[in-house]
Amino acid sequence: MLRLYYAIKPFFPRWFQLILRRIHAKRVSKNYKNIWPIFPGSEEKPKNWKGWPEGKEFALVLTHDVEWRGGHDKCKLLLEIEKKLGFKSSFYFVAERYKVDKELRDYIVEEGFEVGVHGLKHDGKLFRSREIFSERAIKINQYLDEWNSVGFRAPAVHHKLDWIAELNVEYDLSTFDTDPFMPQPDGVGTIFPFLVAREDGQPAYVELPYTLDQDFTVFILLEETTPRIWIDKLNWIAKNGGMALVIIHPDYVNFNNKKTSEEYPINYYSDFLKYVKDNYQGRYWNALPKEVAAHYKKTTTIN
Repeated sequence: MLRLYYAIKPFFPRWFQLILRRIHAKRVSKNYKNIWPIFPGSEEKPKNWKGWPEGKEFALVLTHDVEWRGGHDKCKLLLEIEKKLGFKSSFYFVAERYKVDKELRDYIVEEGFEVGVHGLKHDGKLFRSREIFSERAIKINQYLDEWNSVGFRAPAVHHKLDWIAELNVEYDLSTFDTDPFMPQPDGVGTIFPFLVAREDGQPAYVELPYTLDQDFTVFILLEETTPRIWIDKLNWIAKNGGMALVIIHPDYVNFNNKKTSEEYPINYYSDFLKYVKDNYQGRYWNALPKEVAAHYKKTTTIN
């Protein structure tokens, strides 16, 4: 199905793709209420769970997938808004889809944020075969080394966790607790990090599933006009001591607070951050993914 989707996708104009995806998304939201936005049992804590640092009730992890050069050029604006509100986040760039400026990467890191790799091409072919993946993994590892990055998220969150183990990463973010809207909709059914062992005996990497729906799904496909879906899920995650991890795409954010067919007002996101700050001040751990991975590895062992 994934191959078919990416084979026929180029033959349809973007506006028509969005119409079809909106119809599909709204149908999915009604038909999968038993497993979305909350997957029953996903609140079960991992074995040997030691909790979050300093007794914090839950973790808040803000991540950004930068799809195109247009999104790349919005990153500073997004970072400044988060910084002003007292948050930090991570940015994942597609290494060979557009030019990724070293100056921007350096700026993000200097500001106390994080940079990672969001695939090589974003063409839907990364997991088409083990041969293709292994060939691209060589280049992805080169970019990870060049960018001094330890984290990866596959384009379109496609995933084969045993293959991803070929990458020189401390963590991966290519899965989700539950998301029936995705082309590869198999969720991992947990709102907590977990370890993935490597076949070659090297230390395991940490998998960090996103647990709040992607902004594109909520605001572009479902056409929500408030962060209500995020807030409701966040409250449930906080109650259960889990990890609230969200994906924001700078590409789809409108910094003039206008709503278009492919952009949503920045205040949808900033209102969510303000809600977290106003209602959970001092109770959450806003951590970078690399910090969550390090904490989980330090406090958890493979049995």
